[in-house]
Amino acid sequence: MLLLSMFGNANEGLLFALFGAIIILFLIIDLGVFNKKAHSISTKSALYQSIFWVAISMVFGYLIYAYDGGTEPSLEFFSAYLTEYALSVDNIFVILIILRYFRVDEKYYHNILFWGILGALVFRAIFIFLGAYLVEQFHWILYFFGVFLMYSGIKIFFEDDSNEIDPGNNPILKFSRKYLRIINGDYGGKFAIRKDGTLYFTSLFLVIILIETTDLIFAVDSIPAAFAITQNEFLIYTSNIFAVLGLRAKFFLLAGIIDKFYLLQRGLSLILIFIGAKMLLEIFSIEISTAVSFIVIISTLTGSIVMSLIIPEKKTEKAGTTGAE
Repeated sequence: MLLLSMFGNANEGLLFALFGAIIILFLIIDLGVFNKKAHSISTKSALYQSIFWVAISMVFGYLIYAYDGGTEPSLEFFSAYLTEYALSVDNIFVILIILRYFRVDEKYYHNILFWGILGALVFRAIFIFLGAYLVEQFHWILYFFGVFLMYSGIKIFFEDDSNEIDPGNNPILKFSRKYLRIINGDYGGKFAIRKDGTLYFTSLFLVIILIETTDLIFAVDSIPAAFAITQNEFLIYTSNIFAVLGLRAKFFLLAGIIDKFYLLQRGLSLILIFIGAKMLLEIFSIEISTAVSFIVIISTLTGSIVMSLIIPEKKTEKAGTTGAE
């Protein structure tokens, strides 16, 4: 019933069917045609893939404009998409640390991210539909989201960039190592092998687990932010997933230069504070239009990227990442 209730009209149902077809088709082509064998993804290929997924997202946003109510829902889609797309930059940083920690060969990056994103499609759906149900039953939870987003934004703004992330201290990783049979090595990119009749999980399986749990952690910020922009589950899920699908290409594109955009984190924190405040202002019957929200989001993102490039970063000595044992 909840799945059916997400469609406000027949056009949304048709657009969601189109969305599902696009996702399934390109995931099959991606893994079954272009990436049958493990190989490193070039920056040029990552650029083309990034452009492709952004273009597909723009086209889908236009279809929402043309067939699902015009300017308002399309701006909500683009606002939610841009917010998630930007927030995923931090996700890229953490994924890179995880891959380096386990010393994963670059030729396996694509396959790992493919299955990681496939898991994200499922878990994001659960999060969003559960959130929609809670909002429908308890509307006040939106104000809780608002407070949480403002808190997260302020915390991120004043966060020390030099804080180290150590995957080895992750409780999920410790649990997996304690209760699963783990064998060191990538074994040709396999996640599990049989040895002497016993099933063992490889190091790459641990990488998948950490990437999935990392995505869930980041979803705690991004999904409430999407609900602050719109309560339409269809728009939230499609914008969220289009942004997640573009994450892998963006990873290969930005992995080597992500540190250059050092002010982007500050920009993201301001966006979270703005979105949280927007939600709380509704308590006092003060509404900020979707158009204004879209302008604030895109101008903040653009400004933080441009300022990162034109203002030199003050270099501080940072400790290196420890390897897997």
